[in-house]
Amino acid sequence: MRMDPQEFLDWETKRITLLAMSGAGKTTLANKLPKAKWFHYSGDYRIGTRYLEEPIMDNIKRQAMHVPFLRDLLLSDSIRISNNITVENLAPVSSFLGKLGNPNLHGLSLAEFKRRQKLHHQAEVCAMNDVPDFIAKAQDIYGYKHFINDAGGSVSELDCPEVIENLAQHTLIVYIKIPNDLEQTIIARAKAEPKPLYYREEFLDEKLPEFMALKNYATTDEIPPNEFVTWVFPELYRSRLPHYEAIAEQYGYTIDAHDAAKVETEDDFIRLVAAAIAARQ
Repeated sequence: MRMDPQEFLDWETKRITLLAMSGAGKTTLANKLPKAKWFHYSGDYRIGTRYLEEPIMDNIKRQAMHVPFLRDLLLSDSIRISNNITVENLAPVSSFLGKLGNPNLHGLSLAEFKRRQKLHHQAEVCAMNDVPDFIAKAQDIYGYKHFINDAGGSVSELDCPEVIENLAQHTLIVYIKIPNDLEQTIIARAKAEPKPLYYREEFLDEKLPEFMALKNYATTDEIPPNEFVTWVFPELYRSRLPHYEAIAEQYGYTIDAHDAAKVETEDDFIRLVAAAIAARQ
């Protein structure tokens, strides 16, 4: 979706998709908008509560069955297990995605890891394709005036051009670009707190043998799970940047992460986006 700054300012029902790497401040920025006026659509929340809900619960129950006390209660239908996914707490989604490596350290086999990666990919495609319906629901059912789509960090590499085209047709795409001085902070944070991530299969197939040769691992079962996640993150970060930039160049607009962090009010946000639109003219 393209428009000039004045058209954006006059747009009565603003619909925006935020794209960025994890850590760039998408969710923080979305949360600064008035909740009474803006419907906050979280792609990761939709993934966890709709498209991966059953696999997530199966994974939790599978772990519970290893505990004799819980196993007996589950088999007798004496207890019910549920997750509590929120926009701020997506831990069940991360725990399902998991980490590749030594099963004795709660790592996943390569086959199981790839299976879950594919499920996440399919779920993310579906969650993003749901955006137009949720724009209509947000206004028709709940009376929200504006819509913000807090897209997942891996949307840029789904290899589904139709997903981005669909988002661009129904929303204004805003890419939060991480400047060089912040890049190392985000990489250091990711290394200090390694989290499960989605990887394109081609990227994984390229980087995993490189990592195993570097570390002299014969099989993936030898890998300490956090070690691969920590090593691969800078590679993943650099591989995603061209995808984000290409999407912004073709379909959207770019704002600086430092400027996004300075936003305190809805008016600040509107002015920031309008300035990004003006910068493209």
